[in-house]
Amino acid sequence: MRFGKRAMVAAALAAAFIASASAQAPLIEKNVSMKMALAIIEGAIEQCTKDGYKVSVVIVDNAGLVRASLRGDGTNPHTMEFARKKAYTARTRGQTSLEFMKLTDNPASAYLRQIPDVVAVGGGVPIKIGDSTIGAVGVSGAPGGEKDEVCANAGIARVADLLK
Repeated sequence: MRFGKRAMVAAALAAAFIASASAQAPLIEKNVSMKMALAIIEGAIEQCTKDGYKVSVVIVDNAGLVRASLRGDGTNPHTMEFARKKAYTARTRGQTSLEFMKLTDNPASAYLRQIPDVVAVGGGVPIKIGDSTIGAVGVSGAPGGEKDEVCANAGIARVADLLK
């Protein structure tokens, strides 16, 4: 009888080990590559330059960390940090920072503005493959968040074929 209990316990432990080992398979995630980040920055800067704006652009990756950034010629010092926060907002929320601004204009949602590093102003756009957000771009320096967002979208358009 004693041997039977030990065998049952051993079998249960073996089953638990097998189940936990299979649960530890590597996680495979899509992310923004450096080459993609540089193409997005180039497209955003090009659009804003064409529109007459001096901007800075920041790309954040899937984890919301800076992947690449560029402070444009003649930009104010704050534009880098503001672009980062716009990108972080878009990555965190999975929506543009302009959409976040409109959402949080409602007093019932205004508490979301208390999240650290989140800003409610246009210029941040998520980088998506289907419904999955893999990063974001933030642009700062144009006279208004809507204009920054146009440049961010132009940057993403540069890599649209890679996001399918």
